Amino acid sequence: MEFKKDNTFVTGRLKSMTYAFNGAVKLIRTEHSIMVQFSLGIFMTIAGFYFHISQTEWLCQTLAIGLVMSIEGLNTAVEKIADFIHPNYHERIGFIKDIAAGAVFFAAMTAIAIGLIIYIPKFV
Repeated sequence: MEFKKDNTFVTGRLKSMTYAFNGAVKLIRTEHSIMVQFSLGIFMTIAGFYFHISQTEWLCQTLAIGLVMSIEGLNTAVEKIADFIHPNYHERIGFIKDIAAGAVFFAAMTAIAIGLIIYIPKFV
């Protein structure tokens, strides 16, 4: 099957959005780390409604959830590419994968800090 690029603006963007949506669904259905992050995102969204968080808090929480999910998706892509290029253990591939995982760690710690800032006052 030969790839044929769609050069029209509207249909090209619609196809891109379809590919992106399908990629998000694949992530959520197949990757355990994304399943966990997605579940936490749903839980935090429910908590936001329960505690009636402010508009600013919603913005911060939504940004944090999106940040973690996005970085986790990029980390998964890096891992899949690395495993495809070099299926056996290699020190340099391991280093690259560790760096990608470190990016997820920074995003997750930021999201935790935002969650604590939003929700600790609700319990105190």
